[in-house]
Amino acid sequence: MKYPEAILIRFLEKAGNDDRLLPSHISLFTSVYYLLRKTGGENEVKISRKKLMPLAKISSISTYHRCMSELVALGYIIYEPSYNYYIGSKIVFNT
Repeated sequence: MKYPEAILIRFLEKAGNDDRLLPSHISLFTSVYYLLRKTGGENEVKISRKKLMPLAKISSISTYHRCMSELVALGYIIYEPSYNYYIGSKIVFNT
């Protein structure tokens, strides 16, 4: 199994046993993973909130930030925010 596929498999195995995660967390994580695969990355991807929110079906900016912060706090991802739209924030998968 290639490493990028293992990211999603390990996440879903962990998420199934983690009562702290909501569907919005899972949707956000899988959307970030989708962008990783789409760009051909191995373990990190550049994202923008503007592109990621509709993909994850999250309509509230506060929900987006809460889910992102909680995924970081729970150790699923490493998030390096960028305030430059053209550069994009960096996400590294921790699973």
